[in-house]
Amino acid sequence: MITALLVAVLSKYISPLLFWLPAFFGLAFPYLFLLNLLFIIYWFIQFKHPFVFGLIAALLSVTTAYRYVQFSSDESASAKSIKVTSYNCMLFDLYNWSKNKEARSSILGSLSDINPDILCLQEFYTSEEPGDYNNIDTVKKMFGISNYHVEFTTTLRGFDHWGIATFSKYPIVNQGKIIFNTRTNNICIFTDVLVNHDTIRVYNLHLQSISFSKQDNKFLEDVISDKDAEDEMEKSKNILRRLKRAFVKRTRQVEMIALHMKTCRHRIILCGDFNDTAASFAYQKLSGNLKDAFIEKGNGFGRTYAGKWPQFRIDYILHDKRLKCLKYQRYEETFTDHFPITAFFKQ
Repeated sequence: MITALLVAVLSKYISPLLFWLPAFFGLAFPYLFLLNLLFIIYWFIQFKHPFVFGLIAALLSVTTAYRYVQFSSDESASAKSIKVTSYNCMLFDLYNWSKNKEARSSILGSLSDINPDILCLQEFYTSEEPGDYNNIDTVKKMFGISNYHVEFTTTLRGFDHWGIATFSKYPIVNQGKIIFNTRTNNICIFTDVLVNHDTIRVYNLHLQSISFSKQDNKFLEDVISDKDAEDEMEKSKNILRRLKRAFVKRTRQVEMIALHMKTCRHRIILCGDFNDTAASFAYQKLSGNLKDAFIEKGNGFGRTYAGKWPQFRIDYILHDKRLKCLKYQRYEETFTDHFPITAFFKQ
């Protein structure tokens, strides 16, 4: 138990390209940390010597645990503060996954209520076909803005587009993209916005997902609910293969982004769906020289994934140390499999 926890803590420093096994321990960090605390209590009551080693392991794990739970106080956000929202909008429920015909309207309504200055959307969909959903125009009209940056990873029939989008109430002075050279819809874009005569670069990214199939999800549900599952060994191997593949692909993606950020001379705000936890190599690599808005001003456990598994924080707003985070919010209501998150910044 103690060894497993220490491996989980160290996993964020070990590239899955070099050695992928520790990444599995990192994914399980919250459970290992809590289990270790229970053992510490048991060993203490029983006057057993492993108590000391368990306590040392817990102390070494505290800084990683802080990434999962916070108790902070907000500062007042003025009209001059920069309000940034990141949200995986799940194609505005294009395929009616929610079984709710009003889902698209509800998603747009929640974004209208948030009313950010900069909006970063992952899993974005728009169409130029008459009668279909032109979500670019809809968002522009909703916020009364003309500044946006959209990049598509997939286009079908010449007018249906899937990709990623950043909308801004501030002027956009430069933009670009980082292509991961994979067959997936993952991408990172950067958008330079002019705020009070100062340029801030906003990175908006969507990293490699695990891509569990329906059968994988059903198997996990059966395991969690303690039901008998067929072909347990083979299905377990399949899940491990998918996890390993995702760890490796995300590592290549974050290394490309981190390298690109090193060339940036502007202050940075990085938003997106990392599809990975705060104990991961991906998070560690991207947050190295940045601050985490949740750690600065978040409260509670910060869960951003609304699906059944994993119920962790996998969406982030990271920011330059020269920007001060005043407030962080995770909205309690969502109509996709992610919760929208918002941070307020002072220049």
